Amino acid sequence: MIDRRNFLKVLSIGSVAGVFQPGSAATQETGKMTTASSNYLPVREDWLAQGKEAAIEPGLPIIDAHHHFYERPGWNYKFDEYVADAASGHDIVASVYMQALTRYRPDGDDALKPVGETEYVRQVADQHSESKIKVARGIVSYANLLLGKDVSRVLEAHREAGGGRVKGIRHLVSWDADKSLANPLSAVPQGLLLDKRYREGFAELGKHGLSYDAWLFFPQLPELFDLAKAHPEIPVIIDHCGGVVRIGTYAGRRDEVFATWRKHIQELGRLPNVFIKLGGLGMRINGFDFEKLPASPSSKTLADTWRPWIDTCIEAFGPKRAMFEGNFPVDKGSYAYSNCWNAFKILTKTMSEEERQALFFGTANEVYRLALDRSSVL
Repeated sequence: MIDRRNFLKVLSIGSVAGVFQPGSAATQETGKMTTASSNYLPVREDWLAQGKEAAIEPGLPIIDAHHHFYERPGWNYKFDEYVADAASGHDIVASVYMQALTRYRPDGDDALKPVGETEYVRQVADQHSESKIKVARGIVSYANLLLGKDVSRVLEAHREAGGGRVKGIRHLVSWDADKSLANPLSAVPQGLLLDKRYREGFAELGKHGLSYDAWLFFPQLPELFDLAKAHPEIPVIIDHCGGVVRIGTYAGRRDEVFATWRKHIQELGRLPNVFIKLGGLGMRINGFDFEKLPASPSSKTLADTWRPWIDTCIEAFGPKRAMFEGNFPVDKGSYAYSNCWNAFKILTKTMSEEERQALFFGTANEVYRLALDRSSVL
């Protein structure tokens, strides 16, 4: 299916393409992204401010299970920018950092270049260890699983560099015949989850006590089911509600998309080692068109729009295998951080205290092994 030798070479080059090293002209920009690339919606601070809400239920402890630091042309979003968003009134007590092609090592062994991101994020987190928000309490790093068993040395390097913060690995597998959907920075060939070499690398995660985050498009969910079922010892976390796509070739087929997506989500929910992140629904590919509103959407608008998707995920996985995520800065093109978490609270307001505790705090704390004591943050 894949010419592995050539692809490994391409991947080793592509994995650092688009990584903007400190000191470059791109990283010296201090403003937010103001123009959209083909893959991201533009962040408009004035537009966000028009609809920004005060936090509801500000005393509810939250672990933000997914965010990034970016250094890209016109888009500088790191610790200070994230904390400014997270400190919007909600009780964000900790976060899980997700790999984002940031601060890779500029030279040396290609396989080990991504360890630079882990080193950087740990350094930032350690420098702010006394901060109210425990940013990057957990780190999900990138490692090239196509290295097969040889990826073990990369995993060990990440664990050493993370100083106990590295909890998992994400190697993107998002592919679709419609090439307009995938981010060119992380484009992959078809069928990566079925590749023997990739699966050999995946199996190494269990030996190192690491979980696997999956970012893919919803038609690929059956491939993930097959992989997760074959490795019940490895926790698998599905990012962004399982890759909802409603643009491109999927536009105009929204009932069909929802029905197919729901079927796959329900199937994956039967596997006890699979978890799901609730969020990431402000991306271009989702096709909800929030960015076209005259002001950033209210939490009620978000909740009403998301309810069929969020309810389906919670019903399939249960609160103890589902967790909310912010996915900033990617989703910042569609809504304010405060409104996002208000929407999550609205969506769960009829649930029990125990169920909400799991969704907002407990599941992320457990699956990423963050060792946070909820009673100490109440």
